[in-house]
Amino acid sequence: MATEPPLAFLQSRVLRILLAISLLVLQTVALAQAQAVSLEEATAHDLQLAFGQNKLTSRQLTKFYLNRIRRLNPLLRGVIEVNPDALCQADRADRERKVKPYGSLSALHGIPILLKDNIATKDKMNTTAGSFALLGSVVPRDAGVVARLRRAGAVLLGKASLSEWAHYRFSSDHSGWCARSGQGKNPYNLSATTCGSSSGSAISMAANMGAVSLGTETDGSILCPSSFNSLVGIKPTLGLTSRGGVVPITPRQDTVGPMCRTVADAVNVLDVIVGFDPYDAKATREASKYIPRGGYKQFLKADGLKGKRLGIVKAFFDFYSGTPVTKAFESHFNTLRKQGAVLVDHLELANMNEIYSYSSESVAISAEFKLALNTYLQDLVVSPVRSLADVIAFNNKHKHVEKIDEYGQDLFIAAQATNGIDKTVKSAWQNMTRLNRDGFEKLMRQNKLDALVTPENIVSTVLAIGGFPGINVPAGYDEDGVPFGICFGGLRGSEPTLIEIAYGFEQATKIRRPPTFLR
Repeated sequence: MATEPPLAFLQSRVLRILLAISLLVLQTVALAQAQAVSLEEATAHDLQLAFGQNKLTSRQLTKFYLNRIRRLNPLLRGVIEVNPDALCQADRADRERKVKPYGSLSALHGIPILLKDNIATKDKMNTTAGSFALLGSVVPRDAGVVARLRRAGAVLLGKASLSEWAHYRFSSDHSGWCARSGQGKNPYNLSATTCGSSSGSAISMAANMGAVSLGTETDGSILCPSSFNSLVGIKPTLGLTSRGGVVPITPRQDTVGPMCRTVADAVNVLDVIVGFDPYDAKATREASKYIPRGGYKQFLKADGLKGKRLGIVKAFFDFYSGTPVTKAFESHFNTLRKQGAVLVDHLELANMNEIYSYSSESVAISAEFKLALNTYLQDLVVSPVRSLADVIAFNNKHKHVEKIDEYGQDLFIAAQATNGIDKTVKSAWQNMTRLNRDGFEKLMRQNKLDALVTPENIVSTVLAIGGFPGINVPAGYDEDGVPFGICFGGLRGSEPTLIEIAYGFEQATKIRRPPTFLR
């Protein structure tokens, strides 16, 4: 015979049901609030406003990007691995936001950032430059820029893919390929190039798989993928950002910079990552003199083009004659003039053919790479390889996964054959110093230019060999939907002026649009 349940049991059951309903309602409200904030294409400023208005949490935002990576990355291959501690970092940011005064936190606090996989993180993530040769290695410390990001409260979302070894293993043109993640795809046209070694950072930002990202450049590896993926990329003055803890190509040209969807986002990242680092002491100490008091955000001026003298080297544009780039730039020149800029046209860059022969640059990099990489590998706490020779041997042993037969490792082999800094390398250095002095520096100073304006990343070698800064901004799309950019390059330390110019152009044109994943 059944008995009636006791009153205490019924009360307990009712309370459990009511609690479950309450939790469901709270979860539904939280989800609705997150959806009310348009997270695709959202800027760091948008996200901080949503945080401040309790419409969004860092955890919700991080989960949004993790879900997009889970859904899109099997096609695009822009991310090598996600950080298993990302949600814990997001929770910490949410707790800090509740107890710290509004406005006291960094612009990147609680914002998920993707790091190119040659930028070291002392955590559960790998730092491999895209190669299985470094899988399982243990770095001694966070890279200098990563330490600054952690202090700013950013959420380290994961590691972006890259052209393996920052595109310095082989000379064949396979941009966006690395052994660990395969071939990266351009979200605007899956058949188009991703360009440059910071391909995964570009792919991921274009496809909204992260809020902001970091790339690295030796010669074009920030500017080129930013151009081909409709992003803003800042290649800073050499030493403005630390290279400590970054898998090197050459300390003479390597730099770390932001790759984002807007100029403002890129500037917010730049403000966090610049400054002195004892592990890159010489370069960062020298460049610290260029950092303006109050940071770079103050140069986000809508009228930033007013009064700026912009140089146009005819040869750079002749290269694009008859293409959509040429037609677009005719319109952009009119926009620049309407916004108050003075265009100094029909300029010539001295020794241009010699600069673009790559001879001096390639000779120097080959010797520098061997020395720099050996030093980096020997400093690792744990590593399967300790020298460039070890890496070459590893690749030969694992030909299938490293695609040695198809892509080769000719740049590695050439670098291994070098014998330190000899007379040939010193002569190459002297030659590049001359090319800088008689070329870009002379052009800028004689014509009193604030910046040189060029299509895409065609100016990257000029900027690379001199340690000069450049900013790419979206400038249009060709007949196949593939983006192209406009680059503003300047003398060392000219980031404030370049930011004014880039922001003024961006606000006057607002060209960027999200990709449609064309096949």
